[in-house]
Amino acid sequence: MKTIALIGLPNVGKSSLFNRIAKERIAITSDVGGTTRDVRYREVEIEGHCCILADTGGLEDTNEMFENVKKQSLKAAKTADVILFLSDGKILPSDKEKKLFFELQKLKKPIALVINKIDNEKEEERAWEFYQFGAQIIFTISVSHNRGVSKLLLWLTQFLSESKQLIVEDDDVSLEELLSQKEETGDDTINIAIIGRVNVGKSSLLNAVLGEERSVVSSIAGTTIDPVDEMMIYEGMKLNFVDTAGIRKRGKIEGIEKYALNRTRSMLERADIALLVLDASEPLTELDERIASLIDEYELGAIIVLNKWDKAMHSYEKSIDELRYKFKFLSYAPVITLSALSQKRVHKINEFIIRVFNNYSLRIPTSKLNEVIKDASIKHQIPSDKGKLVKIYFATQFDIKPPRIALVMNRPKRLHFSYKRYLINKLREAFGLEGSPIILIPRARGEKDEKNDE
Repeated sequence: MKTIALIGLPNVGKSSLFNRIAKERIAITSDVGGTTRDVRYREVEIEGHCCILADTGGLEDTNEMFENVKKQSLKAAKTADVILFLSDGKILPSDKEKKLFFELQKLKKPIALVINKIDNEKEEERAWEFYQFGAQIIFTISVSHNRGVSKLLLWLTQFLSESKQLIVEDDDVSLEELLSQKEETGDDTINIAIIGRVNVGKSSLLNAVLGEERSVVSSIAGTTIDPVDEMMIYEGMKLNFVDTAGIRKRGKIEGIEKYALNRTRSMLERADIALLVLDASEPLTELDERIASLIDEYELGAIIVLNKWDKAMHSYEKSIDELRYKFKFLSYAPVITLSALSQKRVHKINEFIIRVFNNYSLRIPTSKLNEVIKDASIKHQIPSDKGKLVKIYFATQFDIKPPRIALVMNRPKRLHFSYKRYLINKLREAFGLEGSPIILIPRARGEKDEKNDE
């Protein structure tokens, strides 16, 4: 599949064009230069042709972070099949911009100069200033007004192969057949969100796991703004990592970081597992606890990553004790100590992910499930409700990711939370389920098992 890279200085409209072509608001856009910092890839369809679109960060080098952004962007251009070099048509081209275009021309790839923000015919006159680039292919467009974009897309199609169309021969398929097809094919993608406060090493961890620099890293807190998706294959499974924006204290969140926080939440909604990255060289904070609570809120599989372990403040025993004390609600989450910078023990991450995902998507046989519940009830009887018997008739698992178990009872509203916790502990003893929450939902007979109704 061909790749098209959107290249240019900051704030020329690359992310806006990316969203326009993708027909979806994926990349964060703002008037602040440097909003996009990592390269974002997306499979899109252009005039019936499938391709990969790469939205890159602005080619700026004013500080350490933007030097790394520029490096990643140029790398994306070198690996792309077609380059679209965007310029801001409302300002005169700079010598820096021309120099960058000349460098990209040396790659000997199809390249078009795309002059954005030409909103009407009168503004077309400014386009003449850009002919000094010596570009053979020039387009004047306005992404915000959707002007001239269709001509650009039509030009791109000559470099793209035909997309494959899904042909459905018979749409009269029963629900049972669809479910059986889903069961046979299975889900081979694991979505992993990397979360944590700013500058704990999330992007460094992603790069270390992937074995190459795919996410911009710098000592400047808040480098990652737009969540970055990166895919790799491990033991036949697709691991889709999402490096989310670092979270600050509420009073310190500024500008585009507010958009990033909302985007982080939307990423968590589709995640299976969260890697909670903590800085072992610093004390745990209240903000760490609040971020960890997102895992509980979204009912995700969890792995706690103590990064910067080579600079750890405490011994392993003391660190784990403090961790378990502060994060009691994540008692089921395994802990791994590592150093993303030196890559020590980073290779263990994928093993943890597979193990946790298997538990997160485990379906427990009904007979074994009821054996455990019955045995637990005999060993520790359910407390009565004002002298009235509270009884569990049977248990059944009705969903996975995470395992959701309905407890069919005579008085479901009278099951105390402490007894639910006792049953969860017994289920963990019997089935393991390391890294996965277990959701117990008391139900009356005949009551529907709805995923989000607790």
